[in-house]
Amino acid sequence: MVQLTVAIRAYNAASRLPKILDCLQRQVVPAHLSWEVLVVDNNSTDDTPQIIDRAKRAEPLPFTLKYVLEDRQGAAFARQRALLEAGADLVGFLDDDNYPAPNWVAEIWEFGQQHPGAGAFSGKIFGDFEVPPPPNFAHIASYMALIDRGDQPFSYSLRKDRVLPPGAGLVIRKSAWLKSVPKDFSISGPVGHVLALKGEDIELLGWLRKAGWEILYNPNLVILHHIPAWRLERDYLLALVRSIGLAQHLIRMQRLHQWQRPFFLAGYMTHDFLRMVIHYAKYYPVLSSDVVAACQLEKLRSALVSPFYRRALPHRPASGLGSPLL
Repeated sequence: MVQLTVAIRAYNAASRLPKILDCLQRQVVPAHLSWEVLVVDNNSTDDTPQIIDRAKRAEPLPFTLKYVLEDRQGAAFARQRALLEAGADLVGFLDDDNYPAPNWVAEIWEFGQQHPGAGAFSGKIFGDFEVPPPPNFAHIASYMALIDRGDQPFSYSLRKDRVLPPGAGLVIRKSAWLKSVPKDFSISGPVGHVLALKGEDIELLGWLRKAGWEILYNPNLVILHHIPAWRLERDYLLALVRSIGLAQHLIRMQRLHQWQRPFFLAGYMTHDFLRMVIHYAKYYPVLSSDVVAACQLEKLRSALVSPFYRRALPHRPASGLGSPLL
């Protein structure tokens, strides 16, 4: 019986998968642990399937290696397929540019056994930068799924700021997902290298939290997130924060009852407008040269217009969420 599944969402990842699989082969795990690695190919056009096939036929692996094709492009679809195909209740997610520390698998297993009420948990994510990031990058690092929230475990469910972990390195309890998360999503997440609306991880975790599952932080879970040079270019960073901001309305409305939404909408828009004006006034002289300040402004501007964002989504809204308020 498989006790733990590591799911890798892969898109045109032929050049990256060998390093990830090597990291997983080097995991130090308990002798009794039976685990599998599931690669979800999100409709790649490169040699991703051949890489997995060669890995299966190479030297014996310490885990069972499985491959499945998910042709609906989008991070949310790939994650949903991984959970449905996973043989274990505990499913640890890696993107195809994530490299786990040698104790990552063992720590997932131990922490999951210690916290049976946790619907999801995550840890630290450090950047593996191809080129140095811009000054003050720490202010926007979380938008690139880079997280270090200290050395003490805590419950995200108890935080008043409602912050939640990103999908990279996230561990989800399959049984919690099946009981709590609708089959359809409002936010599909990145489609290939196109960002679309980004916030699928927060939508998923919002449903788990709403159903009463704990979402925990375990500082002993550590992965490296490879950041190539092109992902630090100004145009990409602005597009990234724009995609996050435009999903803000959907995420905010998810946790509210229908009757509350018009009232909170007015409050959110007033708050976003004031913050945008203050930020613009403060950083106007450097917006053309300070990419971090420009990104922060773009995030506020996108959040402000997110209730009116009418670009067609790739699927219908999640059950119980309804259409965006206009």
